[in-house]
Amino acid sequence: MTLDTILYHEYEKGLPQSGRHILCQERGDNLIVYQAFNPRISDFAVRNQRFGGSHYKFTRMSWIKPNFLWMMYRAGWAGKEHQQQILAIEISKANFISLLDQAVHSTFKESVYGDHTAWKDKVASSSVRLQWDPDHDPQGEKIPRRAVQLGLRGEVLKQFATDWIVSIEDITPFVKEQKALIDQKRMSELRVMKETVLSVDEERIGQKLELD
Repeated sequence: MTLDTILYHEYEKGLPQSGRHILCQERGDNLIVYQAFNPRISDFAVRNQRFGGSHYKFTRMSWIKPNFLWMMYRAGWAGKEHQQQILAIEISKANFISLLDQAVHSTFKESVYGDHTAWKDKVASSSVRLQWDPDHDPQGEKIPRRAVQLGLRGEVLKQFATDWIVSIEDITPFVKEQKALIDQKRMSELRVMKETVLSVDEERIGQKLELD
């Protein structure tokens, strides 16, 4: 595996413990986002370094998560049906920021949209959804910090799934190794992805993200 990891007991040092923050692993001008799929979709993606094939549906909304532990909670550490393989997908930070620029909250925010009609109009016209969810620790317990996920559809999804991809790596073996450590209560040995808070232009998109 090519991603940088860190012992979990070192992971939280220096990270904000509450509020809404985009945590991710950065690689120069790029960053990593995660998705979980069944093997038929994942195997094609890793082999071709893009999404496609007869089992991948460009007509559905697909969610990406830059935070590793939020992905692990959502996929049950690769234990849930149709989420048996975890993919680390590298895209440029510029393209990720462009998704934030286009994103519309999945629930109504009066401070951002003013009224429900304006929000519904934006939902209908946008191909990107933004959702803040409770972040989770390795055992699946909620913590005060919020993690972001972005839902993509239409032409934006096609761009992400094909043209934007720098690399795709199957990190399922690493995920299963760490889950085994959790099950064995060997938490001092647990490793997670090394992450930092992504810096964004708060004047341009800060209100949309509702950064604390």
